[in-house]
Amino acid sequence: MAESTAASITDQKAKGKLTVYIWDMDETLILLKSLLNGTYAEAFNGVKNVQEGVEIGKMWEKHILDLCDNYFFYEQIEDYNKPFLSLLSEYDDGRDLLSYDFNQDGFGSLDDDANKRKLAYRHRIIAENYKKGLNGVLDQELMKQWDELYNMTDKYTDGWLSSARTFLAECSAGKEETSVATADGITDSAASKSQHVNVLVTSGSLIPSLVKCLLFRFDNIITHENVYSSWDVGKPQCFQWIKERFNSSSVRFCVIGDGWEECEAAEIMQWPFIKIDPRPGCTERFPGLTLKTIGFYLSVVYGNSDPEDD
Repeated sequence: MAESTAASITDQKAKGKLTVYIWDMDETLILLKSLLNGTYAEAFNGVKNVQEGVEIGKMWEKHILDLCDNYFFYEQIEDYNKPFLSLLSEYDDGRDLLSYDFNQDGFGSLDDDANKRKLAYRHRIIAENYKKGLNGVLDQELMKQWDELYNMTDKYTDGWLSSARTFLAECSAGKEETSVATADGITDSAASKSQHVNVLVTSGSLIPSLVKCLLFRFDNIITHENVYSSWDVGKPQCFQWIKERFNSSSVRFCVIGDGWEECEAAEIMQWPFIKIDPRPGCTERFPGLTLKTIGFYLSVVYGNSDPEDD
């Protein structure tokens, strides 16, 4: 983990309560598979055009793969997935890569330190491109196409993308609503100040997941250090790494996703789990999920007191 990130986490702990939100990607923060197979539209019982959703999903697939291959070395490193970008940082000697030829360096199997170093170089460039954002890597025409697709998808999904992004920003803002049971049994809510961190743990491979964060406008809310791929190691292992990374009695964790794997991993860690349900009318979806709802799940596991006082 980068020194700046470690310092930031230390500062947050010093300020008080730290809540770490651990998000799934697909069918949670974004919709893609359910667009491609039509299940999202079918849940609306004929209100939405299924084929329109399928075509939108196909366009997203093309954008994701094009960006992966053209700017994030995916064609070269697809077979060498790692759970997070800094895993091989010890092999990076800090070499100036401005004139380095990534197409002619003989990168191959990771059986030796030389190839691990070459992969670490690529991870460094990927991290730099992520920090630049899409405006730093795409030309004006591609940016226009991407904006149009984003807006088209957001309209088709009744604001799923924009509301998910807004909610992530709210989680990072440091204000939380906690459900409190009063003496007469009525549930009320109280606002409290706390620190929040959004972490992504996706079952997809790492590079496409980082690209999705860029394309779906999460990159200024979820840093590349906070993106994990459980593809090879499983979500329980990723959750354990996250627990060790943010280890403190003042830290609370909450897992939000749609699948059984993150649910089981949350149970193993004894963390609250919120299951996202994309069907219309459900509250645990976007738009719909609120800080008050998350506060209720947190209070069930951690109680209403500040964890520092536990």
